[in-house]
Amino acid sequence: MRRIPLSVLDLAPVRRGASASSAFAESIELSRHVEALGYRRHWFAEHHGMPGIASAAPSVLISQVAAATSRIRVGSGGVMLPNHAPLAIAEQFGTLEALFPGRIDLGIGRAPGTDPLTASALGREDPTSGDGLPAMLDELYGFFRGQFSADHAYHLTDPLIL
Repeated sequence: MRRIPLSVLDLAPVRRGASASSAFAESIELSRHVEALGYRRHWFAEHHGMPGIASAAPSVLISQVAAATSRIRVGSGGVMLPNHAPLAIAEQFGTLEALFPGRIDLGIGRAPGTDPLTASALGREDPTSGDGLPAMLDELYGFFRGQFSADHAYHLTDPLIL
């Protein structure tokens, strides 16, 4: 019988009366526990402006969990790409992959994931629009490959990321 690979999607919930620090410690302990049980992945979802959720910076959490474990794959269950410059995400996840080879996953989403005021503070021009996502994905992929079409503004001979 074939076993179904199991994963955890984590928001790093902050318990009532607790701190983000304790939520992060619980996420690390959860990852150690599910790694011992044979789970395949521990993903963090990006959420902003939510007092009970501490997963606003998935790449930082991924780094801490990957450092505290040895085998489980760790990644994002959705970095909302329109909230970030594709180069910044490529650099963050390229660095993570260099630190923890073969254990880092990058999931991409486009939902604003928050209220319009917080989306505006993140620099989104139109927090309800995901229309620019295909171009952002092409750019992100270009940074990871280290190549763009000859007419692209970022056409390089060498990759910018690790």
